[in-house]
Amino acid sequence: MSLALAERFGGEILSCDSVAVYRRMELGTAKPSAAERALVRHHLLDLYDPDEVCTAGDYARHARTVLAELAERKTLPIVVGGTGLYLRALLDGLFAAPPRDEALRELLRARAAKRGTGHLHKTLARLDARAAELIHANDVPKVIRAIEISLAARRPMTEQWTEGRDALTGYSVLRLGLDPPRAELYQRINTRAAAMFRDGLVEETRELIAEFGADCRPFTSLGYAQATTVLDGAMTEAEAIAAAQQGHRNYAKRQMTWFRREAELHPVQWLRGVGDSPAVVAEAIALVEAHLSTAAVGQPDRPPA
Repeated sequence: MSLALAERFGGEILSCDSVAVYRRMELGTAKPSAAERALVRHHLLDLYDPDEVCTAGDYARHARTVLAELAERKTLPIVVGGTGLYLRALLDGLFAAPPRDEALRELLRARAAKRGTGHLHKTLARLDARAAELIHANDVPKVIRAIEISLAARRPMTEQWTEGRDALTGYSVLRLGLDPPRAELYQRINTRAAAMFRDGLVEETRELIAEFGADCRPFTSLGYAQATTVLDGAMTEAEAIAAAQQGHRNYAKRQMTWFRREAELHPVQWLRGVGDSPAVVAEAIALVEAHLSTAAVGQPDRPPA
């Protein structure tokens, strides 16, 4: 759908994916193909090596630089992806989080190693129930950071999110969300996850670990985490595919939870179908046309995001 919109309106695409920012991580991120990138210019892909850190704040700074460049060229930016925190950082800004507490982090890592990730997640649930709903128990770095922030301020991290933000200004934003039938969504997830392994995800992961080491955070993301278990001998490839499929389905549920809650503050135009459906694409084009017409009245010199 983003390709169709970019072609129709002469726009360019900004990826909003927390793993696609890493170079050489191709199969597990389902990045746009070379042909798709040649068709429409893409931004915010391949910014970092896997052993480098990219935070939501880092992403937002890169993305806002691109937005300013596109505004100068009077070009429509189309932000595409499912990493909710990165989109929030870009559009709403982030609160002033406390600095890292390495001693606390080491303590929490040791606790997770000894008692399991579920125990650490229960600790977060006691401190910030909403954050626990949004962060998966196996995403230990995010769980630890949420606990760290909640303890430092002595109140839930999610309560702090609305404070001290540097919101993006000067843009008229239209939010489009895809809401396909659950059965079709899951079928596509299963097919895509299996294709990643068929196309060589295990070998890609092997090469990345050999060059950058096994402790890089991006290697804990869906697909790469399961490929790593194959390399470790903990799962067969068939078992890893099934685990990746389940993990992606669970993530899709959490994405919908996140964006529906975001919609309480920022209305979303939900499109009931998949992004390559001609009817859905036509509906999206009509919505963008209407939005551009309305936004042009109030802000003639600034393209909407």
